[in-house]
Amino acid sequence: MRKSSRHNPITAPATTEAILESISDGVFTVDTEWRITYFNRAAEDITGISRQDALGRFCSEVFRSNMCETDCALRKTLKNGKPVIGRSGYIIDDEGNRIPISLSTAVLKDASGKVVGGAETFRDLSEIETLRHELEGRFHMGDIVSRSPLMQRLFEVIPTIAVSPSTVMLTGETGTGKELMARTIHTLSKRRNGPFVALNCGALPDTLLESELFGYKAGAFTGATKDKPGRFALAQGGTLFLDEIGEVSPALQVRLLRVLQEHSYEPLGGTVSVPTDARIIVATNRDLAELTRNGTFREDLYYRVNVVRIELPPLRRRKEDIPLLVEQFIGKFNRLHHATVRGIAPEALSLLMAHHWPGNVRELENVVERAFVLCPDGTIDIRYLPDELTLRGSRPAGPTSLQDARFQVEAQAIQAALERAGYNRLEAARGLGMHKTTLFRKIRQLGIPLPEKDGRSKK
Repeated sequence: MRKSSRHNPITAPATTEAILESISDGVFTVDTEWRITYFNRAAEDITGISRQDALGRFCSEVFRSNMCETDCALRKTLKNGKPVIGRSGYIIDDEGNRIPISLSTAVLKDASGKVVGGAETFRDLSEIETLRHELEGRFHMGDIVSRSPLMQRLFEVIPTIAVSPSTVMLTGETGTGKELMARTIHTLSKRRNGPFVALNCGALPDTLLESELFGYKAGAFTGATKDKPGRFALAQGGTLFLDEIGEVSPALQVRLLRVLQEHSYEPLGGTVSVPTDARIIVATNRDLAELTRNGTFREDLYYRVNVVRIELPPLRRRKEDIPLLVEQFIGKFNRLHHATVRGIAPEALSLLMAHHWPGNVRELENVVERAFVLCPDGTIDIRYLPDELTLRGSRPAGPTSLQDARFQVEAQAIQAALERAGYNRLEAARGLGMHKTTLFRKIRQLGIPLPEKDGRSKK
């Protein structure tokens, strides 16, 4: 592009120019017509565009940013005179690559104070973004997030389990995320392009469950006017997830055993066996081994479904995951409710860390969703949490200030964390998601009594 002679490059003092040329942040300036008048060495390196090619061109032509057309930070600064600090965005470099940046803006004035343009600095965040994605990869598997050592050990073996054709049994308390784990295994498997079909075996009576599993032929019973495929047929080439397998009656267990042994089944009213290659994943919150011993669950079926066993730990054993899960749920509900909740207050998070969570991850998700109903924007604090988290025992008889209530709640949360950790203050701090020095300060501030011996003592 031909450079206009009217838009001369800025000539900076030698010392200033030396500084601008030596820093790692990109720096450029524009005149009042949005043509670039200065472009430092770092700006060349980040964009891949030489100074000679940049000077005199419109800044939107050089940067091709997502903010250029509708949300230009520099335009806002020149309009209201206020600088922008640390705005996130991206630019497109000379090779068409998307470069994440952090930018700041300022008004550019001459010696007499007259506005002659604007200045912008921008920092390449590519390495930081790469590191962030690597860290996310360590804490994410599919839609499952965790930094818990218990879950990290599962993350190590799940890919190997996923690519095998073996039947998988998921065990764990209600609400620990068994279906989410089943979907993750399916997504990582060679069957990912096939269907994922789920059925809760405890939600239907035997007669309906049998027809749901195997389907039926027209005329099989009154009202069966046409053929209906069952879940085994719908899961052909994919994965069939049978939740609450421990609720299946002994009679239906016999039919399931035959399918697992022969990889075929007969629809209700049918006379010809239908082959199936659906991969089976089962889940239960009951002790199938105990059910087998007392005769409630068939031993041969137990050994068929218990080929690869994965036990999902309850949330109370992986409390270090609560901040990650809360962040994930806030993002989810912001999208669903079109809300702008920024995060959760430290006091509220401390209460979540102190709770026992009998309903596990599902209960935590419900608590966050409840907070969204009451707090559509801003920050979730203790006002939006349910009473069972904020109060223990009876309510105070008389009125209390908000600060007193906060201190009371904090003391209860810290006391509970200390009791769980056997008064090991370092472990309690980890459980509360705070630094140990913060915990020690709050213990002194709130007057929480401690035993003579720390929880780390062996005697």
